Amino acid sequence: MGCLFAWALRRGGCPTSLLLRPGSSETCARVGVRYEGVSNWLELPVSTASAQGHISHLLVTTKARDVHAAVLSVAHRLDASSQVLLLANGLGFDKELRAELPAPEYFYGTTTEGAYRLERYHSCHAGRGLTRIGQVGRAQAPAWFDQWSRAVDPSVWDPAIDQALWLKLAINCAINPLSALQRCHNGELAAPQLAPRVTALCEEIMRVSAAAGFAGVTADLPGQVAAVIHATAANRSSMLQDVLAGRPTEIEYITGYLLDVAQRHGVAAPHNEAVYGSILELEH
Repeated sequence: MGCLFAWALRRGGCPTSLLLRPGSSETCARVGVRYEGVSNWLELPVSTASAQGHISHLLVTTKARDVHAAVLSVAHRLDASSQVLLLANGLGFDKELRAELPAPEYFYGTTTEGAYRLERYHSCHAGRGLTRIGQVGRAQAPAWFDQWSRAVDPSVWDPAIDQALWLKLAINCAINPLSALQRCHNGELAAPQLAPRVTALCEEIMRVSAAAGFAGVTADLPGQVAAVIHATAANRSSMLQDVLAGRPTEIEYITGYLLDVAQRHGVAAPHNEAVYGSILELEH
């Protein structure tokens, strides 16, 4: 996803660099995006976390578990004028980061763009979607958003980004862990043997959402989840992909975060606790 957005920003005329892990000796990268069978390529300069030089705008598209370390690795290049856009899955990954590095201005995003990696720096743009960006309590978009929205189209500034992020969390909680445990494509969750389990997860998620002040956004959660399952029927969830590859999942920032909220509000969520525990067992 990072390469997709970097490619779009560079094509749209934004000065854009790829930020690589320390140790890289590359000075530029040829970044390609395939869409409808055709690949287009652009040359982008690269930088490493250990390099010097102020970063004015930083887009973070890592896994949720890597956000903290990734941003702290360039802390010496950030200051109060830096704008940091966190575009990661789940919630709660920024808590320690903001405590340790409060100076930059943080923004949050969520996207329904579809992309997957073909090879290093080469991505397939698998589906067009909408990108929402916002900052809780801020109605007016910052100046840089105009340039972003021209390059990454369609994008909207969302003053209620917390609502959008919660809804995405809720849908992910209902789909990702169960699909990973069943080793199935999203569409198989609509089958008679799995649909009742999805419904049970949704009912608990709706109760937690209501307690947390998000009742409105999840009022039709079973219908919203069913629509996503239908639209992504042939897809493997990111959590399933992590499980199949033997990688740590983002369960702590998806169902784990939901369960933390449930505990704070005294809401029982045994079905979500069960899938959470089962995913943790797979990781160990």
